[in-house]
Amino acid sequence: MSAGSPGKKPAPRRRRSMTAVLAVLAAAALVSCSTDNGNNSSSSVSPRPTPPNTASFSGTPPSAMASSAKSAVASAKAEASAAASSASARASEFEASVSAEVERANAAAASELMKVEGQGNATADVALTGKPRSQTGGVFAVVVNITNRTDKKANYAVQVDFKDPDGKVVETRYVGAENLDPGERAQPLAISRKPPEMKLTAKVAKAQRY
Repeated sequence: MSAGSPGKKPAPRRRRSMTAVLAVLAAAALVSCSTDNGNNSSSSVSPRPTPPNTASFSGTPPSAMASSAKSAVASAKAEASAAASSASARASEFEASVSAEVERANAAAASELMKVEGQGNATADVALTGKPRSQTGGVFAVVVNITNRTDKKANYAVQVDFKDPDGKVVETRYVGAENLDPGERAQPLAISRKPPEMKLTAKVAKAQRY
């Protein structure tokens, strides 16, 4: 071998350099993997919800039975109110068919009877008969038959009381007839505004001839 030929001593130095580089790359890869695993672990964990502290609650939940009872009472009141309103409306419609002159006579009768004590002087001249509900829109009404049994013209004022099955007066109506000739008869109507379902009876409470 000549002095100018390259020797073989540098070869071990190059192997050592490559070994060092590989070691550095391996260490970097380990650090990278460790960092990635840590990030994935932290992102996949969700916080556990904390249950409410029931010790701070107050009051009690509504009772299903109580709520049902309240609903039933409210419904019954609404139905009763609707029935009363319906009866009153039907009575008003029926009365609207009566002439204005009859209404004026009825108002005069109510005013006259305020002056009367007792039953008045003309109960014998008045009788009541029923009026078919098919002719009154379903409301309870009676025909007040007034007959002038004197020999002179006369006016009449009549108070009709409507009573329930216990005999309690639940409604009062007034009717009148004016300028009846001797022997003449008038037949005004006394109309109840109570619900048709009520069992009522009518009675002449007062009758005054004037």
